[in-house]
Order: sequence, then structure tokens, then C-alpha cells
Amino acid sequence: MALTREFKQTVKARLDSDPAFRAALLSDAVAVLLEGDVETGKSVLRDFINATIGFEALAQDVGMPAKSLMRMFGPKGNPRADNLFAVIRQLQQSSGVQLTVAAA
Repeated sequence: MALTREFKQTVKARLDSDPAFRAALLSDAVAVLLEGDVETGKSVLRDFINATIGFEALAQDVGMPAKSLMRMFGPKGNPRADNLFAVIRQLQQSSGVQLTVAAA
């Protein structure tokens, strides 16, 4: 069965219309990073960024070049902790999602 819409368009539409999905996707991305699966976490964050704020606006907000951010979240990217946390902080602010950490 062929898809009628691109996956990215579907995710964007859902993120735009469903605050619970937006919160869950950002939360899951950070949880995956905390579990040590950096590649998957970067990939989910990249999809989240593309579907919400976009790399250009994020770059202005965090004071980094957009191309640097794109490389940081690319397959070979290796984000520094300060840059990663600046991005997560800005994504929380722009999406209205506030994450908290709790001990398991």
C-alpha cells in the first residue's frame, strides 16, 4: 500500500495539531539520549526540529550557524553537551513542552 503523504509531512501535521504527541516525541528523544542511544536520539531530535521550529530559527535562537546544527544532528555529528542542552532548552521553550528528570 502506497503512502499518500510523506512521512515528514505526517509527523509535522501531527506535531502541529497534537500537543500531547509533541511532548511525547521530545520527551522520547531526550530519554533515548539519556539511555545512551545517541544516534537514535539525534535522529528523533532532527525530525522534531524539522517538523517544528526548523534549523534556521533554532540557529538564531541558540546563536549557532544552522549548518553547524544540521551537522551536529547528522549521522556523523558529535554534539558537545553545552550545545545539546542549549538546543533542548530552546526546543522546550519554542514548543511549550517542559521536561523534568525523575529517578527511576
